[in-house]
Amino acid sequence: MQRIRLRYTKRGRLRFTSHRDFQRAFERALRRAEVPMAYSAGFTPHPKVSYANAAPTGVGSEAEYLEIALTAQRDPEKLRALLDESLPAGLDIIDAVEVRTSGLADRLTASVWELRLEGVTVAAAEKAVATFLAAETVEVQRKTKNGMRTFDTRGAVAELLALAPQADRPLDDACAILRLVVRHLTPAVRPDDVLSGLQAVADLAPPVPAAVTRLAQGLFDEESGTVTDPLAPDREAAPAAPQTAAGTVSATAPEGPAA
Repeated sequence: MQRIRLRYTKRGRLRFTSHRDFQRAFERALRRAEVPMAYSAGFTPHPKVSYANAAPTGVGSEAEYLEIALTAQRDPEKLRALLDESLPAGLDIIDAVEVRTSGLADRLTASVWELRLEGVTVAAAEKAVATFLAAETVEVQRKTKNGMRTFDTRGAVAELLALAPQADRPLDDACAILRLVVRHLTPAVRPDDVLSGLQAVADLAPPVPAAVTRLAQGLFDEESGTVTDPLAPDREAAPAAPQTAAGTVSATAPEGPAA
């Protein structure tokens, strides 16, 4: 059995697809691409697909991950291209590696988010961010399946910056960009929870809903404050390509006499 890990996106209007919607679309893509899937046992066999930390409905993402199990060997890049062609534009398979290490879910310990706040000036966003970061705790409430729950958002935030949008926007068009790095804790703190926290401590309330995109997720490096690529260990564990005979000869043969 071969296992492949894939990175995929949710872009444009496809950010409104739920996780269940994506599951159905991906299983159809597996059939279209004629992928030799391994199936679970039992009365209702299902293709062996493992999803990791999917983004909420309505949120865009450049870094969603899943793992599939195959009954026959396939080249990861060719498989990626076939699956990408079989999915609608916006649900794009952008990376694939063969599984050579364990614990993908354990390497998804933080996410990098971009929050686009239309109608909010950069100055107002910077002031709100400073107030949020200066607080020891920022409690918010969210309704869950077990009822209303109160939890701290400040402890999960590793980085929060207010930035100006691209320079091609009109100067009088208010818009601020928040760059947010959130650790994956329990309970999970989502970007909308951080926005609720900003409103609670600094009265920051965008006039329209924020456009939220996950830019990356992976292992959080405490020293550098960066989020690393979770597929990198599998690439690094791949065996080196065998050296060709011609390459060996050219590397070891002595130089001939000068002409």
